Amino acid sequence: MLIGICGGICAGKTSVQDYLVSVHSFQPLILKSRNTPAVETSASQAPVPRPQESSDQVKTFNAANELVDYATQHWQTKFCTTSIHDEEILEALSHRPFFVLLHIDAPISVRWHRFKDRCAKASMTPPTLEQFVLRNDDYLFHETTGRVALASKAQIKLVNSTTSVEKLWQALDAQNLTDSSRIRPTWDQYFMTLASLAARRSNCMRRQVGCVLVREKRVMATGYNGTPRNVTNCNEGGCPRCNGGGGGGSSLSTCLCIHAEENALLEAGRERVGGGAVLYCNTCPCLTCSIKIVQVGITEVVFNKSYYMDSEAAKIFKEAGVKLRQFSPPAEGLVNLVDDMPTSVAPATTTQPSHGANGTIAGA
Repeated sequence: MLIGICGGICAGKTSVQDYLVSVHSFQPLILKSRNTPAVETSASQAPVPRPQESSDQVKTFNAANELVDYATQHWQTKFCTTSIHDEEILEALSHRPFFVLLHIDAPISVRWHRFKDRCAKASMTPPTLEQFVLRNDDYLFHETTGRVALASKAQIKLVNSTTSVEKLWQALDAQNLTDSSRIRPTWDQYFMTLASLAARRSNCMRRQVGCVLVREKRVMATGYNGTPRNVTNCNEGGCPRCNGGGGGGSSLSTCLCIHAEENALLEAGRERVGGGAVLYCNTCPCLTCSIKIVQVGITEVVFNKSYYMDSEAAKIFKEAGVKLRQFSPPAEGLVNLVDDMPTSVAPATTTQPSHGANGTIAGA
């Protein structure tokens, strides 16, 4: 595994790398920077020393392809790097299936206080907030780097608002950054992702539901909810019930939309379903779909989100001997590591993490 760490000035890149090295025995890799704006400077434009790398076993490379080749030759070793200087470097690393990109950020006022702390330790005059904001813009939007686009390409996105390394590390523990499914999804993740993708094709005005029918880890059919073939799409006015408002569960007998599970079952047919089939759905089946699922011989139903008649469906499945379980894929989007940012931000502390860190501030 190779975890690349990117983010703004003093967002916490080095602190995350220190965590991976100290807690999970990762080895840091360094790529010498090139054509990057000199923005980590004091009020007088003097460069501010960066935190020391957390390991004596640091490997340094002159070019991205050298780093990639080394990581590939030692692919069973756990590596991390904060040297994502531009999109070209990211492109080179992204070709490898063992690479994961992590983006970390924090409010700019918090990052400014962290940088002021770094300046104070070096006995240097820190930049004003306005100067820091302008340099941060140069760091992210400089025409030679394209750094601002890196966040949208990260598989893991973290918000680091804490002022303590100890709290940051405790929060990182809960994220399970080294989970192998971040590189290759489990079967449950894979099929539930396909179900969620199918749901995006739904034309129903009430909710988007997707379903995947699987046997022996092979997809037999997919389905999503919407009006029948050759009938006007629900989102174009084809189903008066869905377009007429009203609470959930009302006027179901007048609904023209076929459920995702029904579409998948119709596509597969009873003969193809056979024994041992598993149905994945991003929403727990309703009672009407549940009895059809039982009838065609499905042996297991896996769902993501709950529905208002879960208990009724569960009773049917239990009586019929169909296994029902909930699986929710890892959350995507921004994850706020510590939601305790004070109203008035104090200078960053250097609390010693219980894991045994080197005492650097949380935004290094």
